[in-house]
Amino acid sequence: MAKHYQMQLLKGVKAYDYSFPTTRYQGSKQKIVDWIWKNISHLEFDTFLDAFSGTACVGFHAKKNQKEVTCNDILRFNYQVALAIIENNSVVLNDGDIEFILTKQKGIDYPTFIQDTFKDIYYTDEENTLLDIMITNINQLEDKYKKAIAFAALGQSCLVKRPFNLFHRKNLYVRFADVPRSFGNKATWDKQFQYYFRKFSKEFNEAVFSNGKHNKALNFDIFDVPDGYDMVYIDTPYVSPQGVGVDYQQFYHFLEGIVDYDNWHDKIDFSYKHRPFKSESNVWVNKNEIEKAFDRLFKKFQDSILVVSYRSPGIPEKEVIINLLEQYKQEVELKDRKYKYVLSKEKEEKNGEVLLIARA
Repeated sequence: MAKHYQMQLLKGVKAYDYSFPTTRYQGSKQKIVDWIWKNISHLEFDTFLDAFSGTACVGFHAKKNQKEVTCNDILRFNYQVALAIIENNSVVLNDGDIEFILTKQKGIDYPTFIQDTFKDIYYTDEENTLLDIMITNINQLEDKYKKAIAFAALGQSCLVKRPFNLFHRKNLYVRFADVPRSFGNKATWDKQFQYYFRKFSKEFNEAVFSNGKHNKALNFDIFDVPDGYDMVYIDTPYVSPQGVGVDYQQFYHFLEGIVDYDNWHDKIDFSYKHRPFKSESNVWVNKNEIEKAFDRLFKKFQDSILVVSYRSPGIPEKEVIINLLEQYKQEVELKDRKYKYVLSKEKEEKNGEVLLIARA
């Protein structure tokens, strides 16, 4: 495990100097987390809820800055990531653990679910076989934090070998087609899972540390999370001006299946070639319900400082969100910056990252 390092900040508060693991996840705020923190770090707060934590990069930044952090996400894979690097203070995968996960063990009857269900969809036959083995071995681990690091590392290994880093269509052929490419990296796709799993396990290991606080990972619908936090950071799924929401469960259903392997079959919609999960109602990607959901959320956490990350333009419009916040807070401050999102077809000048800070 990496040693603990601290860097001195201007106000005498020490921050832990740890690097966030490499992630390929749409909507991650990792590239702008310093800007976010610059705009909220002067406020007085000790407990911090990252309400839709995703990659947990914002929560990780808060943990480095000695806040007591709770990361919540309704997706099970994101919960495993938060378990690995937010709640976990000291447990890492050792070399023996890693080799155990990568090796077919005697006495274990390995299932063939991925081999049978996802043939020629996302990965090669050899890779599918290895995935069945690795997931089965990970589930043999008794320590929940070791298991969480392993799932986090395996998930990133799966993403890096996917065109667009998504599971939105059956397109294994793209990896092997001899055509000019404007995206992706064939050399990256061709490296073995074993290489990436070792690489990402090391990165997640090196992100494990204790900041002396009782940090927590949750896997709840946000409306089931208890209130009482000094600050609540809100970064909901993006809904475009055309009303199209970013449905993370459908983009990353394969990662959700990995961490819920025994129940995976029952969740699949077999009417589609790429075997996604069955659709579920989600107010955060429904253009007709999202405004009411924001209002309900702000009311729930009205006693906390509310910090809303918002991509503009989108639904609801930022003026609508400001009006909702003003029903519960006396002061709403707006910070914005231009930002080009990965896979976005809009020009940079049309995109903006908005930060709404509501207090008092």
